[in-house]
Amino acid sequence: MEAVLPGGQVDLGPALGVLKARSTWIATGHTLATASVGTLIAVLIGLTLALLVGLTDIRGRKALTFCALLPAMIPPQVTALAWAQLFGPASPLLNTLGLAPELGSPNPLYSAGGIMVLLGVQHAPLVFLSLRAGLRALPRDLVEAARACGAGRGRVLATIILPVMMPPLVAGAAIAFVSAVGNFGIPALLGIPAGYTVLPTLIYQRLAGFGPAIIGETAVLSVIVGLVAFSGLALQGLALRGRDYRLSGSGAALEPFRLGRWRGAVEALVVALMLVMVAAPLVGLLATSLVTAYGVPLGPATATLGNYAEVLLRQDMTIRAFRNSAAMSLGAALLLSCLTVPLGVLLVWRKSRLLRLVSAAADIPYALPGIVLGIAAILLFLKPLPLLNFSLYNTIWIIFLAYLARFLVLELRPVVAGVSQLDPALDEAARMTGAGFLFRLRTIVLPLVAPMAAAGAILVFMTAFNELTVSALLWSAGNETLGVAVFNLDDAGRAPLAAALASVTVVVILAVMALGSMLAPRLPKGALPWTD
Repeated sequence: MEAVLPGGQVDLGPALGVLKARSTWIATGHTLATASVGTLIAVLIGLTLALLVGLTDIRGRKALTFCALLPAMIPPQVTALAWAQLFGPASPLLNTLGLAPELGSPNPLYSAGGIMVLLGVQHAPLVFLSLRAGLRALPRDLVEAARACGAGRGRVLATIILPVMMPPLVAGAAIAFVSAVGNFGIPALLGIPAGYTVLPTLIYQRLAGFGPAIIGETAVLSVIVGLVAFSGLALQGLALRGRDYRLSGSGAALEPFRLGRWRGAVEALVVALMLVMVAAPLVGLLATSLVTAYGVPLGPATATLGNYAEVLLRQDMTIRAFRNSAAMSLGAALLLSCLTVPLGVLLVWRKSRLLRLVSAAADIPYALPGIVLGIAAILLFLKPLPLLNFSLYNTIWIIFLAYLARFLVLELRPVVAGVSQLDPALDEAARMTGAGFLFRLRTIVLPLVAPMAAAGAILVFMTAFNELTVSALLWSAGNETLGVAVFNLDDAGRAPLAAALASVTVVVILAVMALGSMLAPRLPKGALPWTD
């Protein structure tokens, strides 16, 4: 980012060169545009679904919640791949149905508009989750008082519910914006083929170009990414400043708004939305994975399982990617579980300024865009470690350490919530009998907090298993991850293989979500976002 001259002066030339480059500000403008429009789409989708699930008598709430959250559980590169293979002129599914556009026509997803739409779909669950939590805490007294005064549903919604829900709505929008700024998978798969560059893909392309000044230049670019992302959080504070949103009253479940004769039509529209957002792209991905060549219709003569055999049994790169991703995601989940239980006890029961700083620091790697964390890991581990004279750069360990830092908060927050529900008197009684900290931890805390630790471990595994943004910058030959493997196969024009590999990862994610749902009765309410 800067160089030190022999006289001790700092050379800002590389940084100024990046700031003066036209490509930097084109990518910055593209990032702001796609993230802003994507956030608007996410708010529209998330707000609509949250109001329907939280306030009305719509049927199938559990299934709707599961489907509404599924886009966030599927990796962005898989989302982009599925949508691109569904709507392009070479789509096997559309060719089978006779609905494919004319050959040679452009794929509408390879554009700024395609990136915006998919960023909205990908991050709508973040807005949905934030609003659903807010609606559950909505004081029932306010709504019942308005109804008793004769206010209709529309008036109650416009004058009470939406104003009171402004904090969770703004918070969800801010999180969606930050996530969209740092999203690499969607702009990479859809933007690079179209020549549309955002800051994360510009950093990736610069790193791929090598050169003596590359690390410094990408460090400057990563700072710009961080500033753009945190501008969304600053706007969140400005949007809520000067207003008092404190509430009093019961947060008990509201009497649902009855849709009456409109219920069937509303349910049909919601089902259609879920089909477009979730089912159709995944069916398109499955169809591509089953054909012998991309562009041919799916039928008895072209259907094959050879693509699955290739990626699971014969391709060295994909086999390594499965092994690496499974080992790192499982290892991160287990190690973070072991670390966060004692840390959670200290944070809740041994309050101190240092521990509060540790808790706040745990949020930073997850709040930062993944591309920024990747650059930070490169800068930190590029040189050999002190005393050990061993560099982690270009090894799988740099990816693993980045995973630990990035996903620590996913494990820590559920554990802290679990410890907060425990009575400290249990620990104090054991301490009075002379029991040591480790013994109390093993015999008292761990059995009670284990369900929350398991819920956090599930979230860590699911998120790390298909991670791309961090590993796209840190991977090296022999250390590929599943996210990198899917991206590389698609980039090499091997669409059926990329689709097969992506389909397998989706099956793994769905299986883990199903396992979590089976464990839900033993978990505290809200431990897993897709369960009630």
